Amino acid sequence: MLRSLQIENVAVIEKAQIDFDDGFCALTGETGAGKSILIDSLSAVLGSRTSKDLVRRGSERAAVTALFEECSAVVMELLKEMGFAADDNSLLLQRIITADGRTTCRINGYPANATVIRRLAVHLVNIYGQQENHVLLDPAGHVDFVDRLLDDDALVFRYQQAYKSLRVFEAERDALQMNEADKARRIDMLKYQVNELTAANLQIGEYEQLQARQKAIANAEKIAAAFAGVMAMLDGDGEQAGAVDLTRSAAEQLAECSRYLNVAEQSERLTSMGYELEALRDEIRGLADDLMFDPQEQAALEERLDVLYHLARKYGSNEEDMLAFLQKAQDELDALERTDEAMQALNGQIDAALKHAQDLAAELRAQRHAAAKKLDAAVAEELRFLNMPDVAFKTSFTECALYNGGSERVEFLISANPGEPPKPLAKIASGGELSRIMLAIISALTQKDDVSTMIFDEIDAGISGRAALKVGDRLKKTAKGRQVICITHLAQIAAKADAHYLIEKTVREGRAVTSVTRLLGNDRLQELARIIGGPSATEAALQTARELIEESNDQQ
Repeated sequence: MLRSLQIENVAVIEKAQIDFDDGFCALTGETGAGKSILIDSLSAVLGSRTSKDLVRRGSERAAVTALFEECSAVVMELLKEMGFAADDNSLLLQRIITADGRTTCRINGYPANATVIRRLAVHLVNIYGQQENHVLLDPAGHVDFVDRLLDDDALVFRYQQAYKSLRVFEAERDALQMNEADKARRIDMLKYQVNELTAANLQIGEYEQLQARQKAIANAEKIAAAFAGVMAMLDGDGEQAGAVDLTRSAAEQLAECSRYLNVAEQSERLTSMGYELEALRDEIRGLADDLMFDPQEQAALEERLDVLYHLARKYGSNEEDMLAFLQKAQDELDALERTDEAMQALNGQIDAALKHAQDLAAELRAQRHAAAKKLDAAVAEELRFLNMPDVAFKTSFTECALYNGGSERVEFLISANPGEPPKPLAKIASGGELSRIMLAIISALTQKDDVSTMIFDEIDAGISGRAALKVGDRLKKTAKGRQVICITHLAQIAAKADAHYLIEKTVREGRAVTSVTRLLGNDRLQELARIIGGPSATEAALQTARELIEESNDQQ
């Protein structure tokens, strides 16, 4: 259960700590006092999306800390699974929001992320607000209420996975079932592309090699002249010895000197240099001999370069890209030419996936009908208690093609008056009726709910008088064995609470500041009288407040 909520620098709340009791807790206050900020703060610490707008103006950061005690075994097992230490079945959550919008989460003092906290939150707190009432106006959301009473909690997930697989196979089939004329044109195009690229016999790096050869041919005369000069320097020209002969002679003279001086090493090195020059000369001579360019070779080279250039413009900037295009085109061509075979195999997969989804949909349909009977009976009983004895509630099923939700559409119908046929809830329910129907549904679902803390944000919208007393009674009954926290504007509901808190906004040093105070004794009486009669509590309002408290005490 939520034992403590600490809020710092969130909107108009500078600093507040609320210590919640078990049972029924009511929060009241004037409109605009900051009641919704409490819900926003709690949602933030439970992992919901946040905004830097929550940070109080002028503050560097906002912080919300929530302490839960007597956590369920499911929560403790999740904590253990996720590697967070926990003692005495307690849990401490913290969310810090900086002025630039960054957030930090902690679980029992250890860093965490919002996704992990949201996994825990679904087992910690259920928050019901005006948006939940609006969910009732959209029939698409009705099935979710029914599914919470299914015997097999995982059945919906299994069906949805099966339906997803079916849709994947069907999408593949649709992709294969192209128009035959389009298919023929595509095959012709692919064949042309494959043949053109295959005939080119592409080799990686060929274009660069050909360009280099072309450049060499274009500068053949310069290269030949340079080679001739090099050979003359190495071999000599008849009048003057070349480097090869000079080096050999130098080595011989140094060898003669070695008879008188220790220059044998230098002599050997010079001799080796001579051999190296001879080998290098022979290599250069071979290169020079290869400089013979055939005009036909040049024409063939230019033709090949032209082929590669035009292929590159169509299929890729280099050989790697063009070969990749070839492989992709060949794969697509093979797939199109095997369409009949692939379609036959795919149809078999679709038939198996369809049967599996249909079997699960039938199982889901049976469990939903059984759950709907329980829900209808439980809601009818709750509505009678909530002063709506003439309202008939019915869950309607309409068969349809398979979709993500099963094989039937679910919608809640009501008959507001005896003898009238049930009609869609969204068309005939008033605001007050929606609030009580929502409470009736929630009460009916608590039997399957392991969440120990329930928060109602203005569940009393549109109701008053005796209906409000009944709603208060139901909230108090729901709070037995768990914790119910209700933000309310009605004294009839607040008077039923086991603990009453006042949310109050004042102005301090020119800034709005919201505080939360637990009310006891006369302070509580005054707040109930204010709700009943306005800011100036009259004796009549005070007497009504006393009677409401006494009536609530008598019912305990």
